[in-house]
Amino acid sequence: MAKKSEKLELKLKNLPTSPGVYLFKNAQDKIIYIGKAKNLRNRVRTYFQNGDRLDPKTRRLVTNIAGLELLVTDNEVESLILEANLVREHKPRYNVLLKDDKHFPYIKITTQEPFPRVQIVRRLEKDRATYFGPYTNSGGMRRTVTFLTRLFKIRTCNYVIPPPEGKTYQVCLDYHIDRCKGPCEDLQTVEDYREQVNAIIMILSGKARKLVDRLTEKMYAASEALQFEEARLYRDQVEAIQSVIVKQSADVGEVIDRDIVTVAREARDAVAVVMQIREGVLIGRQDFQLTADDDDTDETVLESFVTQYYNHQPNLPEEIFIPRELPEAAVLERWLKKIKGSRIKVLTPRFGGKVKLVDLAAKNARLLLDELLIQKRGHRERTSKMVTALKDELKLSVSPKTMVCFDISNTGETDAVGSCVYFANGQPKKSGYRHFKIKGVVGQDDFTMMREVVGRYFYRVHEEKSAPPDLVVVDGGKGQLSATLAELNSLGFNRQQVVSLAKRLEEVYLPERSDPVTISKSSPALILLKRIRDEAHRFAINYNRKVRSKRTIKSVLDDIPGIGPAKRAMLLNKFGSVEQIKNVAVEDLAALKGINEKLAQKILRALNP
Repeated sequence: MAKKSEKLELKLKNLPTSPGVYLFKNAQDKIIYIGKAKNLRNRVRTYFQNGDRLDPKTRRLVTNIAGLELLVTDNEVESLILEANLVREHKPRYNVLLKDDKHFPYIKITTQEPFPRVQIVRRLEKDRATYFGPYTNSGGMRRTVTFLTRLFKIRTCNYVIPPPEGKTYQVCLDYHIDRCKGPCEDLQTVEDYREQVNAIIMILSGKARKLVDRLTEKMYAASEALQFEEARLYRDQVEAIQSVIVKQSADVGEVIDRDIVTVAREARDAVAVVMQIREGVLIGRQDFQLTADDDDTDETVLESFVTQYYNHQPNLPEEIFIPRELPEAAVLERWLKKIKGSRIKVLTPRFGGKVKLVDLAAKNARLLLDELLIQKRGHRERTSKMVTALKDELKLSVSPKTMVCFDISNTGETDAVGSCVYFANGQPKKSGYRHFKIKGVVGQDDFTMMREVVGRYFYRVHEEKSAPPDLVVVDGGKGQLSATLAELNSLGFNRQQVVSLAKRLEEVYLPERSDPVTISKSSPALILLKRIRDEAHRFAINYNRKVRSKRTIKSVLDDIPGIGPAKRAMLLNKFGSVEQIKNVAVEDLAALKGINEKLAQKILRALNP
C-alpha cells in the first residue's frame, strides 16, 4: 500500500461521522472514485485498514489514492443523489459507468405553453414541461414523435403563441397539407389543441388503451350527432393507435406501472435492460451498455445502474423488479419516494409469473450482451487483419500494433498548429492524442513545422523513457517524410518505422525509395492508413479553429480598456459572437450589468472603427 501523505493522514484522523460522499483523488488531483456513506468515518477508514482483506480492485484503488475530498449531506438519500450526479459528471476510473455516458434523448412536451410543442431534447430542465425518456433507440423515438405529431396535428413551428403585441403570423405549409389546424391565426382553440396534446401524453405514458376507449366513445357520439367528418377523424386516430398497440405492446395481466431491471455481464462488459410496463401493458424496452471492473460484484453493478438510470428518469413506476436483493434497497426506496412523491417498491420476486417477467428481462439482457461480445470479437478480428495487411503491404519489420500520425494545419502564415493521434491495434486511443502550437517557424514552411512537431513528440518519448510507436505515419509526401526522418535521426530514433501518405492519389512513400508505393483502394492496409490520417487531419483542424477563435476574440475585445475576462464572457454569452455585438445599440449594451453608456460607446467604436 502506498504511503499516505501528511495531508491525507490529517483528513483521515478528522473524518466526520455524518452521512455524505467521499471523493478519492490520485497524485494528479484527478478524481478516481466516488462513494457514499451513512457514516463517513467508518466507511472511508475501511479502505486503509486490513489491506489483506480488500478485494483486488479496491487494493489497486487504494494504492493510487493521494487525496480525499468530503461532501457532507443531511441524510443517506441526499448522499445517494449526490453520488449519482458526481459519478455522471466526473466519470471516475473505479466506478461502474454507463458506457460513453452520453445524454440519451428525451421527448419534451412544452405543457407550460398555451399551444405546446413536442420536441426532442438531450437534457432535463426545470421548466414545467413534461418529459418522457430517456430513449436508447433514438431512431424509433423520432419515428414515434413524427407519427404522433402528424396523427394529432401538433404544430412543429417555433412561433410564440399567442404572438407578442404588434406581431402577426401567417399559417405555414403544415396547415395547407392538413398537419396543423392553424392556432397561430386563431383557427384552433386552446381547449381543442390541449385535447390533442393530452392524447399524446396518454400514449407516451402507456395509457393508450384508455385513450382508445375515450376516442371510441367520442366517435359514436359524433356519429349519432350526424357529425360524420369528426367521427371519421376519431375513427382514423383509433385505428392508428390500435395498430401501434398491437405491434409494440403485450399484456402482462396486472393493471400496474412497473419497471423490470436486469443486468447481464461478462468480465468488464455489461448490458442493463429496463422493461417498462404501464397499466399492465409492456410498452417498451431500454438497454444500456456499462463498463465495470472484473472485481465488481453483480450487486454493485446493478445498484450503480439503478441509481444512475433513475436519477434522470422523469416518469417513475409504482414498482421496480430486480433479480437480486440490494443492501441499499431501503435507501433507494426513500430516494425514489422523494422524487415521485409517493412510494415506489423495489422488489425481488421469488415465485410465480413475476419471476418469469424478471427471467424474460434477463434473457433479453443476455441476448444483447452476446450480440455486443460477438461484435467486439468480429471487430477485433477485422482490426487485426488490417494491422497484418499493413505490415505485409509495406514489408515492415514489426507489426504496427501502435501507430501515431502527424499533421499540420495553418491559416496562411498565422495560427500554425500540429496534431498527433494515437492508434492501438487499429483503433483510436484518445489518451495518446497530442496537439502542438508551432513555436519555432516563421511563415509557411510545412516541412520545418512537421520537423518541429515530430521532434517535440519524440523528445518527450525519450525523456519519459516510454515505448515509441511501432509506426509513424506522416500526412504529406516525400518532403514531409524526409523532414521527419531527419528529426528522428537527430534524436537517435534511427530504427523507427516511418511512412507518409499523400492526399491527392493516396500514395504511400517509404524511406530510401524514390517512387511511391501504390496500394489497392480496397486494401485493408490503405483503409487503416486513411483512417488514422483523416483522424489526425480532423484533430489538427479543430485545434486550429480553437486557436484562431481565441486569437480573434482576444485581439478584438481584450484590447478594449475596461473589458476584462468576466465582461468579455458576459458579452459573448449574451450576444453569441463579436459580429452580433457590432450591431447592438448603445442603450442595449449600457443596460448590461457593469457596462455604462461611456463604456458601451467605447466598445462599439472599437468594433466598428
